[in-house]
Amino acid sequence: MNSKNPLKEPVDDTTGPTPDDQVDAVRQPRGVEQHGVEPVPLEQRTVGWWDLFQILINVLLNPGLILIGGLSVVAGLSFWAAVFAQVFAIVITFVVYTIMGTVGVDYGLPGIVSTRAFLGISLSRWILSALRAVSSAFFFAFQTLAGALGIKAVLAQLCGVDLSLILVSVVFAVFQAIVALFGYNSLKRLSKIAFPLKVVILGYLLVVMARHDAPGFSPGEVFSYQGKVGWEWPVIAVWVNTIAAGWFSQVTDAADYCRYTRSRKHMWIGTMAAAVIGTAGAGFFGAYAAAATLGKESNPFEIIPKLGAGTWTLLMVLIVLVLDNWTINVLNLYTGGLSLANLATRLGRFWSTLAIAVVGTLLAAMPAVVNDVNEAFGVIGSVFGPVAGVIVADYLVLKRGKIDVPALFDPQGPYRYVGGVNVLALVWIVIGLGIYLVLPDWTIPVAATALLSAIGYAVTARLMPMREIEEVKEAI
Repeated sequence: MNSKNPLKEPVDDTTGPTPDDQVDAVRQPRGVEQHGVEPVPLEQRTVGWWDLFQILINVLLNPGLILIGGLSVVAGLSFWAAVFAQVFAIVITFVVYTIMGTVGVDYGLPGIVSTRAFLGISLSRWILSALRAVSSAFFFAFQTLAGALGIKAVLAQLCGVDLSLILVSVVFAVFQAIVALFGYNSLKRLSKIAFPLKVVILGYLLVVMARHDAPGFSPGEVFSYQGKVGWEWPVIAVWVNTIAAGWFSQVTDAADYCRYTRSRKHMWIGTMAAAVIGTAGAGFFGAYAAAATLGKESNPFEIIPKLGAGTWTLLMVLIVLVLDNWTINVLNLYTGGLSLANLATRLGRFWSTLAIAVVGTLLAAMPAVVNDVNEAFGVIGSVFGPVAGVIVADYLVLKRGKIDVPALFDPQGPYRYVGGVNVLALVWIVIGLGIYLVLPDWTIPVAATALLSAIGYAVTARLMPMREIEEVKEAI
């Protein structure tokens, strides 16, 4: 293994899966990304910060976060409180997110595969991968439905037809799945096209709302909108937790976006800039529309078509909806496919992604997916909050940023722990889940649980070091 410190520079450790992982593997179609659970070779890690920025900002500028910006205003927050809630949530989350992104830069690994080192091979593959795959399918369906609501409204104005929401969602889901199946390069190409178009169109649509002559739509009125509860922290915390919960579940995917990146510097700049700018933009746009309606409506893509907008404006709404959903959901499917590939290694990335796409499309045919989004995200956060805390603590404190890549694919190696499970990690995940359930909303439970689980796990491991942990440290 390379002796260089991975905390300072990428590691050229591209040892792939053992033959046992490749026996009877399903052949991947030609012309698609072939790298699945195995590391990306160092010579292929050439992506710079600007490409990564474009990929991730397209993820953040999405109908789901725009809708949440509107929903938080409808829930009573002032315009600026709603924007603050989204940005604050992302800053909290992306501190953890970028830490785990270094796994991709240093080792070229998918994030979910690296969790074998922290949780044990069996716990990572059979439990965490399954949970992450399911949540990816859910997020895909949520984003698809959020976009389909707007598409349905636009088509009703443009064509005078009232299409079935289920039909629009399913057709839209199928088109989104196509790009994800081709892999990482298709993500880069789509992002380069989508990013400038989305910025121009969203800016144009914002001007359309700001210049509308109905009461409440002028910038001065929107910016001064106080809502029913204004800046009350308990309400802000609910929405911070909702947004953070969704992103904490994707901490294990951070390395997926970064494993083709050339250095940590490029990863940090591209990731954090995209996180802050993208979330602020999405929150601003969604909150503006909702505040303009005095908190009566939440989805700007349903509000704008009702403003008597012309055909050109309606076409712009339709284009940005398609681009928004396409960019975020391609990544939902891409990361979900890698999670499933970690569980069913013989399927490979392409077929695993296709499986997630099928499940996500079926969920998109169920409009109830967009109902009670707070509760759904809360359930996801209750699990992934402590998971994120434990894996970050293990990676930074116990393993000090080092992973034995060949051992990740050795079922009898040091990451076997006890029957494939890091028992101490599992205990603290369960404890964290219990903590989440009793914490009041004002504490932002997902972030508090992640912090407490990380501290508890690290301290316990130091005071009562497990034999398996010591074996791993010696092996590395």
